[in-house]
Amino acid sequence: MPVQRGYRQACGIARGLDIVGERWSLLVVRELLLGPKRFTDLQQALPTASPNALSDRLRELAHAGVVRRRQVPPGNVRVYELTTWGRGLEPIVVALGTWALAAPPTAEQRFVSVDSAMLTIRTYFVPTPEQPEATLRIELRDHGPAGAFGVRLTSSDAEVTHEPPDQPDAVLTTTTDALLAALGAADLAGLRSAGAMIVGDPEVVRRLLANVRVPAPTDQHSPGTSRPGRAGSGHPPPET
Repeated sequence: MPVQRGYRQACGIARGLDIVGERWSLLVVRELLLGPKRFTDLQQALPTASPNALSDRLRELAHAGVVRRRQVPPGNVRVYELTTWGRGLEPIVVALGTWALAAPPTAEQRFVSVDSAMLTIRTYFVPTPEQPEATLRIELRDHGPAGAFGVRLTSSDAEVTHEPPDQPDAVLTTTTDALLAALGAADLAGLRSAGAMIVGDPEVVRRLLANVRVPAPTDQHSPGTSRPGRAGSGHPPPET
């Protein structure tokens, strides 16, 4: 297990890295923050991870008490989910993402998993207290059935789930890249020009997009420079 090849130090940082410091471990955690997933779902979200590596990380995280496996109906499908202790990693994972925004992505760093995109919305949404609650169904068509999400806008945050509402105020159908590119926009022109479809109240969609404030990458990430910011999943809108 990780501790056998770990740092053999008593400090909390070293002990934490013994648990989640292996490659893919924190990304497995990221993919489970919005709810349980099957092994095949995790493979789709982490396409460059080999099945053996993914199996190893899940086994190690389960042994450490970060992840658990259970069966759900119908058909007793096997899924993986974070334990209560494992969910405590969320502020660490999203803060790491915000810290990394100071370094613009390389040409190879283009893939964005569907849950990562939706975590960006949940993390960086700035609520408007005086506006009423609203619900959305978001369908990211480049991810098929896995791209359907529910979003509930409240006076305090944006709640994101894998279970879309039955009667949402608006339905937005688009692609992951188009959604990310539209975050922070004051109008829907860019989203519509990218082929998005909106059914219902477009003002709810505009409110969602306009209120997601993702910190922009900067060139100010020199050694010794601190860069405060909200914890986040770490995905700026893709370059267009």
